[in-house]
Amino acid sequence: MTMTPIKTANFPVAGAGLGLRRDMMAQSIDDGAVDFMEVAPENWIRVGGRLGRWLDQYSERFPFVCHGLSLSIGSPAPLDMALVRDIREFIRHHRIRCYSEHLSYCSDGGHLYDLLPIPFTAEAVHYVAGRIRRVQEELGQRIAMENVSYYAAPGQEMSELEFINAVLAEADCDLLLDVNNIYVNAVNHAYDALEFLRGLPGERIRYAHIAGHYDEAPDLKVDTHGAAVIAPVWQLLEQAYALYGPIPTLLERDFNIPPLPELLAEVAQIRGIQTRVQQEPTRVGAAG
Repeated sequence: MTMTPIKTANFPVAGAGLGLRRDMMAQSIDDGAVDFMEVAPENWIRVGGRLGRWLDQYSERFPFVCHGLSLSIGSPAPLDMALVRDIREFIRHHRIRCYSEHLSYCSDGGHLYDLLPIPFTAEAVHYVAGRIRRVQEELGQRIAMENVSYYAAPGQEMSELEFINAVLAEADCDLLLDVNNIYVNAVNHAYDALEFLRGLPGERIRYAHIAGHYDEAPDLKVDTHGAAVIAPVWQLLEQAYALYGPIPTLLERDFNIPPLPELLAEVAQIRGIQTRVQQEPTRVGAAG
C-alpha cells in the first residue's frame, strides 16, 4: 500500500475527537482528553438556558465541527433553506470548523427519522450535486458529504463508489469519511472494503468518523453507533491512515452510551493509531 501524503491544511481540525451528547452533561471532559468535538446543529439551534451555556463553554474550549441530521440532500422535497440559514448562524456563533451531512435523504413532505438510500443513477448525481452547490452558496463555504450505510440499492445504474465520486466531483464538495459505514456496506453488499477505500478521492477528505454497529447476522450488519468499535473497523481505520495520512477522526456514540472513561479510552485508541502511523509510515504504508 502506498501512502499519499495529505497536507494538514486540508483538515479543519487535528487529532482524535468525540461527539458531544447531552448524556455527558453531568460529566466533565478535561482539556487534552480530546482534540476536537462534534455536534448535530439541529439538536442545538435556538437552545438556550443551562444547555445553551453548557455548549457555549465547550465550544470556547475545544475546536468544533458539526454533522447535520436533516438537510435531506437527496429528497424530492425542496431544500429547507430556513434550516440552512439557521445552520449558517450556528456555524458563526460556535466558530464551527467544518459542516458535514449525509449523502442520503430523510424527508418528503415530513421527516422520516431514518436515512434512505439515494438511487445510484446519473440523474441522481446531477440532482444531488445541484442541491449541494446551492447549500454551499447559501452557507458561503464548502460542506463535506458522508458516505452512508444503506441496505438496498433501488434503481442502481452504477456502483456506490462511482456514485459518491461523481457527486463529489460535480458538486465540488468535500468528503466526511465514515470508516464503519465502509465496513458495514462491504459486508452487507459483498465488496472489498480496502478496494473501496482506495477508490475514494483522498484530497477531498476533511475528517473521519468511526463507530460501532450491531451484528444482525454474519452477512448483515446494522449501523447503530450503539456499541464499541470492533477490531476489523480499527484495522480499516489504520489502512485509511496508511493511504491518506492520519486523518482527524471522531468517535461517534449515539445510544447505549457508556461511562465517559470508556469513550475516552476509544478516543485514545484513535490517537494511538495516528501516532503509530506518523512514527512508522514505512511499515504501515507497506501493509495490506
